[in-house]
Amino acid sequence: METKTQDNPLPSGTSAATDRRRWIALAVLLTASFMDLVDATIVNIAIPGIQRGIGASFSAVQWITAGYALAFAVGLITGGRLGDIFGRKRVFLLGIGGFTLASLLCGIAADPGMLVASRVLQGAMAALMVPQVLSIIHVTFPAHERGKVFGMFGAVVGLGAVSGPLLGALLTQWNLLGLEWRPIFLINLPVGIAGLILGRRFITESTAPDALRLDLGGVVLATAGLLMLLYPITMGHENDWPVWGFVSMAASVPMLAVFVAYERHKKRKDGAPLVELSLFKVKSFAAGIGVQVAFSTTLGIFFLVWTLYMQIGLGWSPLHAGLTGLPFTVACSAAAGVSVQLFTPRFGSRRVLQTGAVLLALGALLYLWEADRYGTAIASWQMALPLIAMGGGMGLVFAPLTDAVLSGVPQQHAGSASGLINTTNQLGMALGLGLTSVVFFGAMDESRAPRAGGAEFVGAFSNAMGWVVAVLGAVFLLMFALPKHVRPHADLTADEGGHPGTKAEPELAGV
Repeated sequence: METKTQDNPLPSGTSAATDRRRWIALAVLLTASFMDLVDATIVNIAIPGIQRGIGASFSAVQWITAGYALAFAVGLITGGRLGDIFGRKRVFLLGIGGFTLASLLCGIAADPGMLVASRVLQGAMAALMVPQVLSIIHVTFPAHERGKVFGMFGAVVGLGAVSGPLLGALLTQWNLLGLEWRPIFLINLPVGIAGLILGRRFITESTAPDALRLDLGGVVLATAGLLMLLYPITMGHENDWPVWGFVSMAASVPMLAVFVAYERHKKRKDGAPLVELSLFKVKSFAAGIGVQVAFSTTLGIFFLVWTLYMQIGLGWSPLHAGLTGLPFTVACSAAAGVSVQLFTPRFGSRRVLQTGAVLLALGALLYLWEADRYGTAIASWQMALPLIAMGGGMGLVFAPLTDAVLSGVPQQHAGSASGLINTTNQLGMALGLGLTSVVFFGAMDESRAPRAGGAEFVGAFSNAMGWVVAVLGAVFLLMFALPKHVRPHADLTADEGGHPGTKAEPELAGV
């Protein structure tokens, strides 16, 4: 019989090495991650169809994409802690159920307002679901298996992030049952229902070993600080960068500083802060968080700009644009699959990560050169080489980065760490989406954007790609702070008596 344990999710008498249920549970968790990542990018390719179908303005379209990212980003830390307190399986099932319901509401939305509200709800439910994925993996699999599992996770993350546009293109182009763009959301219904059924049966419950309570003060301060930063970035260009936006962004710094001070007080008072600040004493975690933010910012810029460039600037159909990205998808998936198992043990995680960043930057530079040279006459086959380079680089970064960041995290803080990783990822994506207004539409004639096309879109795309290259340069430099190698242990968080969750910092080679 399945029993609830504290960071020991296997049934009594069953070892991690022999329990086959964990692999079925892993499949459910990876599918949930894939569903979330696809939904974060699938909308981009359907933007023209949504505009036509329900009369969505560009402002509404921006909120359809950014609303999801904002709700996701501000809720992730809380979602991770809720899993630690009330049970990761329970919160995961609540999240996937709510995500499925929100997908249904998106699919039947009758107007832009309903679609925006449903997307915000979808992002909030994803904030409950996604942090539990890494937490459950971290406490379910022994240390010697985590490299392989995180490699699989990285491959799914890379595949999900880049396959959304192709899947969205196919579903939109096929116009199933005359529903036009709506199947991009409705496809989540059978996947979500299956995840609920299988997750309830095969995922075993786990909680933090200490009796934690939800830090409501931390929730309020963190949410306020992130909203004060992200909302003006997202909406600034549309509102002609009002003064209140700069005031809000500036005020977010002291607000987040108050949050940090409050969390330190909370730790001393009852040992149950929303964010375990001691995690940042682990060099691999602190450095990895910085890399995560910068890297995700480049993705937030690239994916939206890329879609608009092909569909509006070049006038390609959704299917044409989606198929053009196929080399990126294949290269990303292949690189992620071999990076952890083959490259990282041989060359070290830092070298693999930096190689990925360089490959991404070279691909972006080549893409920029081709866009300038061929203009609106560029063909899909001419984009293949830079997309292969960029996809391969992305795969080399995604898979090892998760393992490197989580390698030194104690199991009792797995939920908090997972929430922080995903929060910084979404924070970077939201920053990228906000910067799109500056580096893409800001490069056009203000009176024509975003209705401009042709040569103006090509010029704006080149400007945005220049920013992508610059941020990737920063990512490369930040990676020097990561450990060269992460030495595997029998259990990274076990004390000498074999009890999980008492040893805070493992040995890290190269630190």
